[in-house]
Amino acid sequence: MSKSCEVCGRGTNTSFNVSHSKVKTKRKQKINLQSKKLDGVKTKICARCIKTVNKGK
Repeated sequence: MSKSCEVCGRGTNTSFNVSHSKVKTKRKQKINLQSKKLDGVKTKICARCIKTVNKGK
């Protein structure tokens, strides 16, 4: 299962969880992937690309 958009190629981002005592631990920020049919083909596409595709209609 891919964790990246098939249209724009955007994937996961790394960042830090920061506690109250300023201790930093690494975490991953995952993108909002949705399954959607584009031209009759089922693709995994991010929410940002879905908004852009709908704008063109």
